Amino acid sequence: MTNSVMPTYGRLDVTFKQGQGAWLIDNQGERYLDALSGIAVCNLGHCHPKVTEAITDQAKTLVHTSNVYHIEMQQKLADKLVSLSGMDQVFFGNSGAEANEAAIKLARKYGHSKGIDKPVIIVMDGSFHGRTMATLTATGNVKVQAGFEPLVPGFVRVPFNDIDALRMAISHWPEAVAVLLEPIQGEGGIKVPEPEYLSQVRALCTQRKLLMMLDEVQTGIGRTGKWFAFQHSENVIPDVMTLAKGLGNGVPIGACLAAGPALGILEAGNHGSTFGGNPLASRVALTVLETIESEKLLDNVNKLAPKMLAGFQEQLGKLPGVKTIRQAGFMFGIELNQPCGPLIKAALAEHLLINVTAEKVIRLLPPMIINDEEAELIVNKVSSLVKAFLAEHAVESVA
Repeated sequence: MTNSVMPTYGRLDVTFKQGQGAWLIDNQGERYLDALSGIAVCNLGHCHPKVTEAITDQAKTLVHTSNVYHIEMQQKLADKLVSLSGMDQVFFGNSGAEANEAAIKLARKYGHSKGIDKPVIIVMDGSFHGRTMATLTATGNVKVQAGFEPLVPGFVRVPFNDIDALRMAISHWPEAVAVLLEPIQGEGGIKVPEPEYLSQVRALCTQRKLLMMLDEVQTGIGRTGKWFAFQHSENVIPDVMTLAKGLGNGVPIGACLAAGPALGILEAGNHGSTFGGNPLASRVALTVLETIESEKLLDNVNKLAPKMLAGFQEQLGKLPGVKTIRQAGFMFGIELNQPCGPLIKAALAEHLLINVTAEKVIRLLPPMIINDEEAELIVNKVSSLVKAFLAEHAVESVA
């Protein structure tokens, strides 16, 4: 049978029909524990009753008008995000890539307002910011760029977690207007920088009058145990922050927040979105934020994440094939000494959903609503799979 869908994804041989909490059910009635949350999207799990109620109630009232008019739910959502982040204003789009496009446009216009004809944005090796042409160029992975040249000019790349390299790049590029980075690199392999790194970047950007732009598409909305990952660092509020993924729990929405010198840069007519922040998406996102608060899900992350890390360290920490185990809240990266892509299918066969990124890193992004039993089940299943994989491949290498 001809597949009418473009083959842009390497899909696994499973089709899910239903979800409940941290579990998915396929079209054969088999249950799977979701340790990936739709890649950090379904923080409240699947079919959370409050999200379902918000979708159905709003769909009966008003789904879409246009940003030509005032949207009450969008204003309420913006007020909530501003309150939680300490920032000032929000632009709404439909995805993380759109949020990052807005940030890139804002940075370029900021540069032009300073008389810089060809503004430069400093980005990081190993980063991921999206698959549009500008965000693809900003992404620090040549594999996802291949075949799409010529890329967009105006980006300079430096190593992540290296403040000296950043300082040198700023000195070398007087056209630099902004630094764009993830507080923790997700797609790059759950790379957690040194504790003082973000504070150092903030101080350097302030000193050199550059915009500090944080891509919190994956780290935001509670995944690290705080609302936003930058809140783990002292004296850090970014000038620009982008959000998506967990903000809508599966309903498409993205956000670009601005503060300080980034305020007032984008004016009427400079940027827009047909669907961005429409009544339905805004109502759902507001419900997500309110539910995380009312159900104390940040506390749940902070309670279970250290237990899961301790479990992984106990079962896998001393294995010679395990290089490092990295963690920040409900972001776990288990790096092996060899490519481990086959573990995705092996886990699926055990009714567990995981991911492998940067070829050698098992990435786990469980929903914020998991309980103690589900957390323990994830640790035990992943540990067993890793042990079996390393034992098998050790035998192969000897043979």
